[in-house]
Amino acid sequence: MLRRLCCVIAVILIFIVQNPASAANIDRYLVRFLHVTAPIDLALNDNGETRSYSPETLTRGKELFENSCLNCHVGGATLPDPQTSLSLPKLKGATPPRDNINSLVAYMRQPMVYDGSSETFWCRQVPESWMNQDQIESLAAFVLTAAQKAPGWGTDNL
Repeated sequence: MLRRLCCVIAVILIFIVQNPASAANIDRYLVRFLHVTAPIDLALNDNGETRSYSPETLTRGKELFENSCLNCHVGGATLPDPQTSLSLPKLKGATPPRDNINSLVAYMRQPMVYDGSSETFWCRQVPESWMNQDQIESLAAFVLTAAQKAPGWGTDNL
């Protein structure tokens, strides 16, 4: 009996070590579709600087996205303006580009139309009183990770 119990415990420990995402509180979507089980580096700015984001941080970003953005951005699509999705090519093509953490955060703090010529009211402004800097960076990190890794994110191929 003791030997069986030890074997069961050993199998559980091996599973936890080989599957760190299951051991931590990481969203299953991140593991299954984004293949995130360890910290990943994302572009912080246009100068090539990066910052590491943990699976737990991305999980918080996904939760913020679901609670604050999902009504308009289903699967990375933009329902009020289908031509301007959250796909990586669209984020890169915006003026200024929105394909790094700082630029995406700047956009969320002060939303502008795609060509950058004026403010837009299609996307809600996210002031510091609503999301602090850590929260909005977590949200931006999730969006960029999904844009880079999620099959069909921001496209018609969901």
